[in-house]
Amino acid sequence: MAVDMKALGEKIEKSSAFIEDIRKELDKVIIGQNYMIDRLLVGLLTNGHVLLEGVPGLAKTLTVSSLATVLNTDFQRIQFTPDLLPADLIGTLIYNQKEAEFLVKKGPIFANIILADEINRSPAKVQSALLEAMQEKQVTIGESTFKLEEPFLVLATQNPVEQEGTYPLPEAQVDRFMLKLKIGYPTEVEEMEIMRRMARTGPKPTLDTVVSTEKIMDARAVINDIYMDEKVEKYIVDLVFATRKPANYGLKELEDLISFGGSPRATINLNLASRAQAFMEHRAYVTPEDVRTIAMDVLRHRIIPTFEAEAEDISPEDIVEKIMGSVQVP
Repeated sequence: MAVDMKALGEKIEKSSAFIEDIRKELDKVIIGQNYMIDRLLVGLLTNGHVLLEGVPGLAKTLTVSSLATVLNTDFQRIQFTPDLLPADLIGTLIYNQKEAEFLVKKGPIFANIILADEINRSPAKVQSALLEAMQEKQVTIGESTFKLEEPFLVLATQNPVEQEGTYPLPEAQVDRFMLKLKIGYPTEVEEMEIMRRMARTGPKPTLDTVVSTEKIMDARAVINDIYMDEKVEKYIVDLVFATRKPANYGLKELEDLISFGGSPRATINLNLASRAQAFMEHRAYVTPEDVRTIAMDVLRHRIIPTFEAEAEDISPEDIVEKIMGSVQVP
């Protein structure tokens, strides 16, 4: 069936107009960090969780809480610590003596946007409880299972500097995150603006709600209609397959550097994220450049390097860059 690109283009243009409203509103309190904001919006539009890695003080928490404000959604920040228990996250059963029955006390996971601060500080049981919520969009307390309200998004931070008292995230959980972002320092010009705007003792600027959750849910449905040519689909599959069988793509030197490549979840997420990237550019079709823009964030945490790669100080990012430089672009 032929796609009416003109009608689809008008539909996308209208549906994606709120993206500029969000960016403009966040600009009141967030200086720079456009990359982080855009990737958080990709996660929001595609129902995908995001892992943010960066040193403290880069406005990660501020950006996430500000995003929740402009969307008028329930927001919870959970500080992960080594003594955190699953009940602190999902809730527990409390005995009511008067009624002689157990009542459910829901935990902070019952919100729309969850900021899991320093997620790698929590033990395996807590990470397992979070994993069920992320994957199944539900929580089990006692014998009862509760569905989580949409939109439900986990945005987790981890500090790459401190390793003491941390529990590395299992590969299975890392794979549940659609994107992994590496947040860097602002530029000199941005830092000057941050200092001028934030080095004050008064209250910080307040943000207005600019888009409803209904609009976000509608946008998710529209993203499914964005056109993707078969050549672009093949390009996505080639990128992921090159992480598994690099020799087939003229990258024999990578064979001894990759223990495990991207799973089919990488292919699905790269497709979805590319559509969201096109949507944010107000386009009705996906280009190879959309795929290339988002590919690093989809793939970097899904490639497990070998000991040989680590010994040679070759990172997953280096491997992804080599793959993107070799796989033929349509």
